Amino acid sequence: MKLLIIGGSGFLGGELIRQAVAAEREGREVVATYATRPGDAPADRWYRLDLREAGQPYGVDGVGGVDGVGGVDGVDGVDRLIAGLAPCTVVNASSGHADWAVTADGAIRVAAAAARHGCRLLHVSTDAVFSGDRPDYDETCLPDPITPYGAAKAAAETAVRLLVPDSVIARTSLIIGDGGSVHERHVHDLATGRRTGVLFTDVVRCPVHVTDLAAALLELADSRATGIHHLAGPDAVTRHELGVLIAHRDGLDPTRLPQGHHADSPRPGPLTLRLNSTATQGRLRTRLRGARDFLAAR
Repeated sequence: MKLLIIGGSGFLGGELIRQAVAAEREGREVVATYATRPGDAPADRWYRLDLREAGQPYGVDGVGGVDGVGGVDGVDGVDRLIAGLAPCTVVNASSGHADWAVTADGAIRVAAAAARHGCRLLHVSTDAVFSGDRPDYDETCLPDPITPYGAAKAAAETAVRLLVPDSVIARTSLIIGDGGSVHERHVHDLATGRRTGVLFTDVVRCPVHVTDLAAALLELADSRATGIHHLAGPDAVTRHELGVLIAHRDGLDPTRLPQGHHADSPRPGPLTLRLNSTATQGRLRTRLRGARDFLAAR
């Protein structure tokens, strides 16, 4: 039995690997892919895979390659990798941001390969598939993206649902950790003057802790769940409120965090995205904590 985590070198991917390895049942392997270099998480094997390329996946010297994979013209790298590994479950936790070739086309390649080889698929999506025009969004709401990233993610969702009808699509929000997320580093840089910028007081999200999110994703992967699920925290906070919570937790001066309004920015984007996770939370053992809980001052 194998669990394949695509995007294992990312922030969420690394936590998925750590939790999956810690909970390994006898005989199950946890293998992962990376785009530029392997992550620090203890996957059983690592493979280089660029979702933008229709080429050969490469194993890491001394860590393992794909036995019997390669040299098949007309079959892309994702298909070769999945055909060679024969994983029971594939989790696509890759993050290509607004790069359509990774976020949309790459996700389509993963879904097509999972369907072709009979793998269970869990696809990680985002609240950015929504415009922010509704008070909140539950699992029944249809995507209406207004940014390139949201459009790419929405396209990926459509392909996954079409190609793998019994897949899980898990939408989430801002992912926070214990200091290692991009959002936390941004707050530290602003508070210490290492960079300029502002934290928006009119942009609302429902942050989730990476350990909660990873545990919930693995719980869904190991279940018989299908369809769309929302995995976000219950607290809706502005970007600036989130920054203040991070600063208090980490002993920084929150008054040094510059404020601004996204509505004044020339860059379009949704303002309020309240991802309603009530229905999914009711089916899970894993509790998704709110930002005010997991960012409580130490």
